[in-house]
Parts: sequence; C-alpha cells; structure tokens
Amino acid sequence: MPVFRVLVADDEPLMAEMLEEMLRADGMLVEVAHTGREALEKFRSRDFDLVLLDLRMPEMHGLQVLQEMKKEDPNVPVIVITAYGSVDNAVEALKIGAYDFITKPFKIEELRNAVARALEVEQLRREKAYLLSELQEEFHFEGVIGESPKMKEVMRIAQLVAKTDATVLICGESGTGKELLARSIHYQSNRRDRPFVVVNCGAITETLLESELFGHEKGAFTGAYTRKPGKFELADGGTIFLDEIGEMSPAMQVKLLRVLQERTFERVGGTTPITVDVRVIAATNRDLKRAVREGTFREDLYYRLNVIPIHLPPLRERKEDLPLLCDYLIARHCRKLHKKIRGISPQAMRMLRKYHWPGNIRELDNVLERAIILTQDDIIGVDDLQIFEAPGEHRWKTLREMEEEYIAQVLEYTGFDYEKAAAILGISPEELKTRTASTGTR
Repeated sequence: MPVFRVLVADDEPLMAEMLEEMLRADGMLVEVAHTGREALEKFRSRDFDLVLLDLRMPEMHGLQVLQEMKKEDPNVPVIVITAYGSVDNAVEALKIGAYDFITKPFKIEELRNAVARALEVEQLRREKAYLLSELQEEFHFEGVIGESPKMKEVMRIAQLVAKTDATVLICGESGTGKELLARSIHYQSNRRDRPFVVVNCGAITETLLESELFGHEKGAFTGAYTRKPGKFELADGGTIFLDEIGEMSPAMQVKLLRVLQERTFERVGGTTPITVDVRVIAATNRDLKRAVREGTFREDLYYRLNVIPIHLPPLRERKEDLPLLCDYLIARHCRKLHKKIRGISPQAMRMLRKYHWPGNIRELDNVLERAIILTQDDIIGVDDLQIFEAPGEHRWKTLREMEEEYIAQVLEYTGFDYEKAAAILGISPEELKTRTASTGTR
C-alpha cells in the first residue's frame, strides 16, 4: 500500500487536531497549517498527495490559497472544508479546481469517504503517469536505435515530425520496426496522453475493414447486434496507425481518402457524420510509387499519405548497428527472462555480421531471445546461434572452371566418344584431346 502525505490547513486547533488524528489512524503522513500563508509555504516546500483546506483562515482566504496551489500543482486533489458553506463558494471552489466541497458540521465517515475517493483518483493518476513514463522510455526511439548514417537520418526526421500533426508514411521491409517507429513518434508527440490505435489493413477482409475503421450501427449487417465505434472514433485526439496500407482495396482507398480530406465519416449503416481529430501514420512494405503507376493504388491517396516519408533501411544495409541493437535486445529479454547475459562473443558477432537477415530486426530479436534461453553461459557464443547457418561469401566460378565442367558433362554424355563430343562442342577431336589432357579429364 502506498503511503500518502496530506496537508491539513485549518485555523481551528481542535478541528485540525481531529483531522490529523483521523488521517494518521488511516496510515497517512500529516502536516498541519493554521494560516493560509503557512499552508501555501508548506505546500511549496514538499510534495503532497491531498490537501484538506478550510476557506476561512487568517492572512489568506482559502479560495486564494486554492488558486495558488493549483498554479503550483494542478493535479493535487484539494477537499475544501468550511462552516460557511454556500452555493457560490462551492461553485467558485470547484471552478478553481477543488476535488470536493464539504460543509461543517460533517460526519467523520462522510469525510473519510471523500478522502478515500480523492486518494484513489490520485493513485490512478500516479499509475497513469508511471505507465506513460515507461511507455515514453520504451518508445523514445530506442527500438530504432542506430549510429549508421541511414538510421541517423531516420531519427532526425522522426524527432522533427513527432511534435507536429503531419501525416507520416513509413516504408520498409517486413521486420524493420515500422510499428515501433510509429509508436515512438506518437509517444513523443503532444498526443501522447491519447490513444495509439493500430489497424493491420492487410489482415482484414474488405467488408470487415470498413466496419473496423469506421464502426457500424446496430442491424447494419448480419451479426451487427449492437452499435460499435470504429478505430477512427477510438483514436480521436490520438494517432491511428494504418499498417500494410498498400494492401487496401481500391474501394476502401476511396473511403479512406475522404476521411483524410474531410476528417468526417459515417458508420456502416449510419447517416450521421462523425468528426474526429486523428493523426494518421501509415506504413507499407510495398513500393507505392510503382503501385500508383500500375494503377493498384490511388495517386491522390498516395500524396495525402506521403506528406512526411520515412524509409527504414533493412538490417543488411546497417550492419554497423548490430552491436547497439544486440545490447538493447539482450537487455530487454534479460529483464523479461530474469537472466544475466553480459554480451556476445566476438566470434558470434562476426557470425551475425555475415548473415543476410531476410527477417530484419524481428528475426534478430527472435534469434537473440532463443540464444538467451538456450545458453548456459553469461556470454552468447557461436554454438548458441546454431539455429541458423550464416552463409559464407558467394564465390563465382571462373570461365575456365565452367568450361572444364561443361566438357566433362559432354564427354560423360557421349560415353567418352571424342568424335561425338567434339561435334557437339564444335571443335576438332584433336583440340578436345589437348584441352582434356591439360585439365586431367580422361
């Protein structure tokens, strides 16, 4: 259970003492102030989770104290307590930001319930702030770290665009981290407190995708037993991430274009226009320019989405980032798996550098997770990475080698009949014998 710190501001000694005893009995830390100025000084010198504030106090009126407290910290709940209750005072206190307004005399249980409710709200606010800070740390572009020139350019653009509402189109192969980059942009934006909603346009059929994006009214189609809000409604005020946008059908492209242009839509089966404030980030592993030329993707929609293009390079083009990525991924998996891995051996790192990484960072993540689970050491070695075989550098055959192989195949086909073989090869039997003699072919 968390320990809460409460400030009691009341000029009546008996009332202040009673409130202090009640709160301490409930396991709280309590400080008492008997004037408005003293209450404000204590509030500014320490963090409090709750304030019980009397309106009638010497030196400063309670409403003035409340106003100053809200300037200092607008999140702290303040319960106003007064023997001079009036509708005007209550309205003014609530307008300034008081959590509750209680008039004297009051029942102890009434106050206890008000305190419990206020602290519950404060606890939820704390948890939300903590989770948000965790998300911001997780998505502070860490999953897309890199010191390679290409990744530095990605980071530069992402950091610039994060503070705006501009539409972003992220292009890159599967597994390069497009969704992670989109989340990072969202959690570094002014919309961070609002939803980040993901829609995989390639994993949903056309008929279901319309309902998924825009929602539907009750009875709009078979199985629509209730009204359902769509992803655009759920993302209102926040960000919607349209993954695999290149897989969207032409009919859906038209409907999406209208939403991007007008920011309004109707639910399936509905007639009432719904207006939303949503930032759009789209992603694709297809070449949308080629799709536009081929007529499978609308040109006007492409330009609506391609306001800020970001290209995520494949891992094979940024292998200098492998040590940083491995450090990050190993640390993350070690926290999850409760293991201690100090790093990767030089031989294992060389093996990782030789591999082509067709699955990109997603594949690297899986490889390292399995290696961490399987290793019996605190260093990941080559043996821990035997789940794949890193191919060696491809060696091209010389013309002489190819000629020798071809002559040998023709001789074998003719049963080493030099007359027939020479005829097939277009040379004389004597020349064929000379060539085979120099190569050791029978």
